[in-house]
Amino acid sequence: NNENSVPQLLIRDLKFEKKSLAKLMFSPDQENHPSKAPVKYGELIVLGYNGSLPNGDRGRRKSRFALFKRPKANGVKPSTVHIACTPQAAKAISNKDQHSISYTLSRAQTVVVEYTHDSNTDMFQIGRSTESPIDFVVTDTVPGSQSNSDTQSVQSTISRFACRIICERNPPFTARIYAAGFDSSKNIFLGEKAAKWKTSDGQMDGLTTNGVLVMHPRNGFTEDSKPGVWREISVCGNVFSLRETRSAQQRGKMVENETNQLQDGSLIDLCGATLLWRTAEGLSRTPTVKHLEALRQEINAARPQCPVGFNTLAFPSMKRKDVVDEKQPWVYLNCGHVHGYHNWGNKEERDGKDRECPMCRSVGPYVPLWLGCEAGFYVDAGPPTHAFSPCGHVCSEKTTAYWSQIPLPHGTHTFHAACPFCAHQLAGEQGYIRLIFQGPLD
Repeated sequence: NNENSVPQLLIRDLKFEKKSLAKLMFSPDQENHPSKAPVKYGELIVLGYNGSLPNGDRGRRKSRFALFKRPKANGVKPSTVHIACTPQAAKAISNKDQHSISYTLSRAQTVVVEYTHDSNTDMFQIGRSTESPIDFVVTDTVPGSQSNSDTQSVQSTISRFACRIICERNPPFTARIYAAGFDSSKNIFLGEKAAKWKTSDGQMDGLTTNGVLVMHPRNGFTEDSKPGVWREISVCGNVFSLRETRSAQQRGKMVENETNQLQDGSLIDLCGATLLWRTAEGLSRTPTVKHLEALRQEINAARPQCPVGFNTLAFPSMKRKDVVDEKQPWVYLNCGHVHGYHNWGNKEERDGKDRECPMCRSVGPYVPLWLGCEAGFYVDAGPPTHAFSPCGHVCSEKTTAYWSQIPLPHGTHTFHAACPFCAHQLAGEQGYIRLIFQGPLD
């Protein structure tokens, strides 16, 4: 079992065909003729899904949603403010063609803000409701769930009309986020219990029950990215520090020098699901599924071997990403030595989950490795050399390093780092491990 006597292989040592991979680096959008393709503002990708929902993407319910310029603008902007209960306020609420936001201050007083059409913007709405005003239906993410049946029993904390994103129809196509979405009657109601207030310029503003949190990374979404600070976004798009708990009545402090403008890599948390915003420009610099497939084939072509059974290992195709294959690589999470599946070194303690690595005798969890297939989560196009712990999702070193630093909201007042591909909370000292493969003996 002398570790030095067998040829070892770190994936970074493979001589990747740089030119052939460079061709695959560019996103499919760039292969189309840009003049004919509709303008894409960006994409929202739900954390915890490795390329598609467990039961498949269907209609408005999917793991990623692209926002394209609409044939006709549907944005709205605030106009008249009515103090209820005036006939005009009642009319604004009951008018199905008129967008409005109602702020209930007491049983006797409601302030209604009318919204008018804005020909310069497009509006996209996100929430749990399947009603027609919602463009992107998002349900609660259950870490590591393999099917939607795993998620149905949970009482959802995502709002039915959670938030809306307004995109400028002209370059640079700025996207801004606002808490709450308009319902089928084109209304947003903030009830008596919701946090709400009058602003210094006489306008109304408020927060939704569980809030919409946003984090903009520092240095964009690149290999140099660092986590930013989580903030809460109000109904009018103002930025606040976090409340003590998600639904506390007291709002945080207003953060004057920050805006609700989304950047490439901004995270949006809806209390039950977290979305990653990628701009069209950012996606054009991101590896494509083709590129990830080329990397997979490159690893498999190097014929890594199991040091115990000497059988050749291979990552299964991206379509078979949930079924453990007999050639599947497995890893000891404490040391990073990659093997094929074997029964050697079973430890009885801790429900038999801990195993002893035959290479170095370190004891720890032993899990199958899965390729991270959702290209939008990658901060660079590096080879898949590292795996998240304890789930075994494999991607580039810089991608594992980035996500392991991000505190993602969990429940109503805690935060923890999680694997972007399956939403499992990360474990171990740094939350990921470098993989050590053994090369073929011939």
